[in-house]
Amino acid sequence: MATQRYSVTPHPIQTLLTWVQSNEIAIPEIQRPFVWDATKVRNLLDSLYQGYPVGYLIAWRNPTIKLKDGTSSAGKRILIDGQQRVTALMASLLGIEVLNDDYENVQIRIAFNPQEEVFEVSNPAIRKNVIWIPDVSAVFNPQTKIFDLVKNYCEANPGSNQETIFSVIEKLKGIIHNHVGIIELAEDLDIETVTEIFIRVNSAGAQLSQADFAMSKIAVNEVYGGNLLRKAIDYFCHLAVSPEFINKIKKNDTKFVESEFYDKIKWIADVNDDIYDPTYTDMLRVAFTSEFGRGKLQDLVALLSGRNFETKQYEDVIAEESFKKLKDGILAFANKTHFDRITMILRSAGFILSHLIVGRNAVNFAYVMYLRGRAEQLPAADLEKIVRRWFVMSILTGRYSGSSESQFDFDIRQITSRGVMDYCHSVIANELPETFWTGMLPQFMDTSSINSPYFNCYQAAQINLGDKGFLSRDIKVMDLLLNRADIHHVYPKKFLKDQGLSKSVYNQIGNYVIAQSEINISIGAKNPNVYFKEIIAQCENGNGKYGGITNKEELLSNFKMNCIPLSMLNEITPTFDEFLCERRELMSLKIKEWFEKL
Repeated sequence: MATQRYSVTPHPIQTLLTWVQSNEIAIPEIQRPFVWDATKVRNLLDSLYQGYPVGYLIAWRNPTIKLKDGTSSAGKRILIDGQQRVTALMASLLGIEVLNDDYENVQIRIAFNPQEEVFEVSNPAIRKNVIWIPDVSAVFNPQTKIFDLVKNYCEANPGSNQETIFSVIEKLKGIIHNHVGIIELAEDLDIETVTEIFIRVNSAGAQLSQADFAMSKIAVNEVYGGNLLRKAIDYFCHLAVSPEFINKIKKNDTKFVESEFYDKIKWIADVNDDIYDPTYTDMLRVAFTSEFGRGKLQDLVALLSGRNFETKQYEDVIAEESFKKLKDGILAFANKTHFDRITMILRSAGFILSHLIVGRNAVNFAYVMYLRGRAEQLPAADLEKIVRRWFVMSILTGRYSGSSESQFDFDIRQITSRGVMDYCHSVIANELPETFWTGMLPQFMDTSSINSPYFNCYQAAQINLGDKGFLSRDIKVMDLLLNRADIHHVYPKKFLKDQGLSKSVYNQIGNYVIAQSEINISIGAKNPNVYFKEIIAQCENGNGKYGGITNKEELLSNFKMNCIPLSMLNEITPTFDEFLCERRELMSLKIKEWFEKL
């Protein structure tokens, strides 16, 4: 018979609110700000008033921790599902301000019409209409005398029945005695099991990541400053995307502004660069992996709980040390010099636009490597070179596109054992042998995905090598991409569609070049056999119909830059399949040339 790993207990809403106020249950802010709109709060109150069920709450009890003096401290419950509902009840019934998704403190006022027994979001019109109680929190205020409230209401509404109104208000006040089921999960459950329970119980089926659980552990900890550390993580990520948010922090969170974190993260608000806009998951992953030498975030959750992996017990000294190390890792991540350097490394490789970077975890591990290399005091030039090469290798091979946590864990343990340079050189040599460039990569490039890592790397290679656009005499690929260049089909799309070819065929990345719009327009839907002859002719007659190249030597140089097979200059151009085969091989060699130069 299976052991039940949870308990289900109904509790009155009043008891639940008391627990939250007294920190018996901690709201971890997994989802952080209150994101419900006021109509959802209204609907929740109406459901309670009608006696409808409002779903279960899920609490996960923190493990009991052994304190330094040898005594034990029972862990508090962490609310991992139901934060929005509980916050909605506290805001509407108790009149407590909540932090919205703009990080502003707002009050949610729900009005109640006791004659119609309906709820509505309070607004100026309702507040002027005496038929409404404009804010139900007045009913639940301990200072409010219900008899006086009913008397005043009936005086303002002649013809209303005082006894009926009193009965309705008593019914409204009684919703805090309605029961809500709390599923309390056993403290020794692992994250995977908790996540599975969450998904099965939560009708929305929203996935909680291990980073979410880590953030919950951080947010509810005030002893070791977890609550401020969580804000530092959240604010840094928010400022990277919305710099103007700095004014809201200064206005609404003076406690954080006065903390040690504010001065260390505020610089990001002055950065106008979206190459790497990290999420809290990215920050946690990089900080944890680089600082702890582990790659699985479930280990971070365990360590923040105080888990001793050897004795399988929970100890306060381990929790304290883990919070300190995580703080060091977060501050290293948010350090301006470090962050500037990793984005500079990406740019120097040719990744000058965010859409060229599709492997977020590849960036994360590149940052881990950079931080570990600094800790090893590697020379700056050597470190930058190996980070660049590792990043590109991991993009081309999809190293972190599958089971990224396991790969992170394996790589960081090897780096810890062997050092950055030794491990990275051996892996790169093994992952990118000569056969990769001549055999595997051309096959990988048989794809129609414009966001494929191979086409992104090809564009980065052209940027890094200073290549000019297709048939451009002066304008470089970098300038074209920065100004939203056309992705031109060498064998025009309409030309191929008219032959009955499908989208997945004519949109092969081997058919793409970066070109000026006017060149693209001039070519239109012409048969390549026609317009390539015209390109050759303009080098003989000096008439620049397609771009400004009127010299055969310049044309051949441009073809080489853009990996155009010389067979396109034959009397009869190759078939589309032959062209694709040749061009993929040339593009692969271009990427190889670039990689070897990094």
